Amino acid sequence: MLDINLVREQPEVVREALQKRNMDTAVVDEMAELDVQRRSLLVEVETLKAERNRVSREIGKMKDKDARQAKIEEMRGVAGKITELDDRLRQVEEALQALIEGIPNIPGPLTPVGRDESENVVVKTVGEIPELDFEALPHWDLGPQLGILDFDQGVKITGSRFYVLSGAGARLQRALIAWMLDLHIRQGYTEKYTPFMVRGDTLYASGQLPKFEGNLYHDHEEDLWMVPTAEVPLTGLHMDDIFEDEMLPRHYTAYTPCFRREKMSAGRDVRGIKRGHQFDKVEMYIYCRPEDSQRELEKMLADAEQTCAELGLTYRIVQLCSGDLGFNARVTYDLEVWAPGCGEWLEVSSVSNVGDFQARRANIKYRPRDEKRLQLVHTLNGSGLGMPRTMIAVLENYQQADGSVVVPEVLRPWMGGIEVIKPE
Repeated sequence: MLDINLVREQPEVVREALQKRNMDTAVVDEMAELDVQRRSLLVEVETLKAERNRVSREIGKMKDKDARQAKIEEMRGVAGKITELDDRLRQVEEALQALIEGIPNIPGPLTPVGRDESENVVVKTVGEIPELDFEALPHWDLGPQLGILDFDQGVKITGSRFYVLSGAGARLQRALIAWMLDLHIRQGYTEKYTPFMVRGDTLYASGQLPKFEGNLYHDHEEDLWMVPTAEVPLTGLHMDDIFEDEMLPRHYTAYTPCFRREKMSAGRDVRGIKRGHQFDKVEMYIYCRPEDSQRELEKMLADAEQTCAELGLTYRIVQLCSGDLGFNARVTYDLEVWAPGCGEWLEVSSVSNVGDFQARRANIKYRPRDEKRLQLVHTLNGSGLGMPRTMIAVLENYQQADGSVVVPEVLRPWMGGIEVIKPE
């Protein structure tokens, strides 16, 4: 969430940011007007309350009953006016808060300006696009032929966009998750196992509510929400906390299933398991001092790169332009891996510097050394990596001409001796 002081003192900065995101800037004027109303009402109501308190003290000292009663009647009118102003103030504050909550983060100076994903910038490509000496099968053919992926059973027990992994397929997914968590621990992250359901205020703190309410699964009876990403509970871990300076930075990693009510566009990402309402993901998350956030972003990006590299996948880094930037992010790099069966690049990680945007919502601060004034921390998040697209890339890149799939060496310790997945 943005600081209201930024809207109040530098509205041109917010307007420019919205323009870069291809958004209407009229909301800035609406917020400025509401802020003026709020401050005016606040002065008026506080003045009346001070007057009421002063007169109340006078009434307590008055000897003349008639004069005292007259003052009491006069104050009843003031009390009614105070109630009216308090109601108006509350309405204005709620309207202002709703507008502020809908404003995305300010794109950072490193974020290129662009209209949409077509203007994202490919920073680098690592590895060569593999040229197989046979026709590569897409995972939606390869998986069923191996007997490790069943779409019909997923539809049978739940519905469209769900599937069942069996045998070596289920084990391969579990191996990927376990290996990635262990890798991130070696990179300096502390593993967290968090709830898969959270309260609404936790989603608000991470920037998911109210903006993305329509994409979330909600248990209305218990008022709990299924997590759309481990970023949410990892933000919630330190809501309302104050770090001492020496406690930063904090590096966390966590696995969660993720649940999203995404509307699937016809003809795009509908084949196979590229996009669904439930998927697994390993998350990286960092709390740090503001002056360290760029360095921590570079670390997280390098850690995500290492994950792709150790899997032996060809990958590229794409920097998102302002028009494609996520709601919370100041700067974002996507990691995409090549899938020869699909014949396309698949995003497996999105690494973002959020600045103090989430910390302001979550009220997460730290005490700088030798300073008494508290400051907001910076937070960063990144997939390390996300399923099922990592699974797709492994299956399609390691497939053999006979329809089998070689298990990458780094995953074999979790595969119980399986080195090659063969057709059943």
